[in-house]
Formats: sequence, structure tokens, C-alpha cells
Amino acid sequence: MVNRPRPCVSHANDLVPRTKTGKYSFPSGHTGSAFSTATVITLSSQNIYLAFPSYAYAVFVGYSRMRFGVHYTSDILGGMVIGIGSGLLTWQLDKMINGK
Repeated sequence: MVNRPRPCVSHANDLVPRTKTGKYSFPSGHTGSAFSTATVITLSSQNIYLAFPSYAYAVFVGYSRMRFGVHYTSDILGGMVIGIGSGLLTWQLDKMINGK
């Protein structure tokens, strides 16, 4: 989305990509999807026993993307913000449409 090469391209001598990647790194789509899902699960269920593992999984997804050398920390943070925001928006739209 943003014209910034991935860490494994910028630091080719230090990082070896472990997955096939696209050209640009910002934001992290995997992290955004994980946080969006965790947000919707948390808001829909309002159950701490589902919220904690959902967000823990989302954090591990973000960490794995950095560990594999395909994203910078700012890419992960951008994915988190977009994911949580889209999860909130989806939840609100669902409430409005279904009259809850």
C-alpha cells in the first residue's frame, strides 16, 4: 500500500524471507485481519475468556510477521490500528443494520 520495501529486501544480508511476499510492507494485512477479528469477537461476545486469547493470537500474528522479516514494527502498528478500527466500524454497522 505504501512504497516502502520490506525488511528482507532492505536488509538482505541480515534477513532471509521465509514466505513469498508482495512488493511493499505497510501496513501488515495479516495483523490487521487478526486484530479486526479479535475486536469483533470481543465486542460481540463481551466475554473476557474469549477476548484474551483472541488478542493474544493477534499479537502473535504481528510478532511472527516481524520475525519472518516481512514487516517493520510500524507496519504492525499500522495493521493494528486499521484492524481495530475496521472491527469497531463493522460491529457498529452490524448493530445499526440489525437494530440491536
